[in-house]
Amino acid sequence: MSPDRLKEVLSRARAEIGRVIIGQTEAVDRALIVVFTGQHALIEGVPGVAKTLLVRTLGQVLGCAFSRIQFTPDLMPSDITGTNVFNFQRNEFNLIRGPVFTSFLLADEINRAPAKTQSALLQAMQERRVTIDRETHPLPESFCVFATQNPVEYEGTYPLPEAQKDRFMLKISMTTPEREDELDLARRLLSGTSPESELGAGAVQAVLQEAELLSIRAELQTITLREELLAYLVDVVRSTRQHESILVGAGPRATQSLLLASRAHAALQGRDFATPDDVRAMAKPVLEHRLILRPEFELEGLSTSEVVDRLLQGIAVPR
Repeated sequence: MSPDRLKEVLSRARAEIGRVIIGQTEAVDRALIVVFTGQHALIEGVPGVAKTLLVRTLGQVLGCAFSRIQFTPDLMPSDITGTNVFNFQRNEFNLIRGPVFTSFLLADEINRAPAKTQSALLQAMQERRVTIDRETHPLPESFCVFATQNPVEYEGTYPLPEAQKDRFMLKISMTTPEREDELDLARRLLSGTSPESELGAGAVQAVLQEAELLSIRAELQTITLREELLAYLVDVVRSTRQHESILVGAGPRATQSLLLASRAHAALQGRDFATPDDVRAMAKPVLEHRLILRPEFELEGLSTSEVVDRLLQGIAVPR
């Protein structure tokens, strides 16, 4: 895919998604970054801010299959991966594929399920394949997991293990819309053109085919990232392991995620080179969910977002 074609696709994808998702520009950009780098994302937001709708719209705009799993305390791993069922007519076992066999998988309220079921996604997220009854099955190369969490209601939930959180490239925070955006949403509902109806009526057009995603990922690898900027990026991640308020810092996977995210962010800005601003813009979404603060600092009300801000302020920016 040529650079001009890449810019065209990114611009059209933003425009088509914007027809459905109102007032979530930052969340849309981060979701596109996840898809175009072939990674996974954790989406946090209160109910009703269009978390599910965002992933459904992404699937339609990017020409990819979409599946959704509603996580509950009684959900079993086989409900995600699938199972072999004996066919008495043919005297053989047939594989009934689970919802994980898709391109974009929405794991809704992932922290509602126990750790055993949550772990069913680990192999799929890391290796893009699943094992069912000792037989391994490949998943599509475009496979992406978007897992949602409700950030305010934790009754009856099971916190995600650190190993699983680290497999999410970044966290997408979806906030309640601004007054004008919410007013626009109300007007569209009255006129019969609500976001859900627009999506269901096929008004949103696909801007590419699923196979083209691989071309976009290859094109992102050509984004220039200077050696000084690479050193700056590594120093940002390493500083999380030394700060006094952090109990557990980010590991090497965070370095890889920040590198991929910074290049994709540069592409979304229409550039073929990354800058320190790209690294700083992606530092919070990449690092926040990976950090564990010391209890004494949490009691003081310090947040991981504030810690990342302090880290960025303390590291010299390359010229």
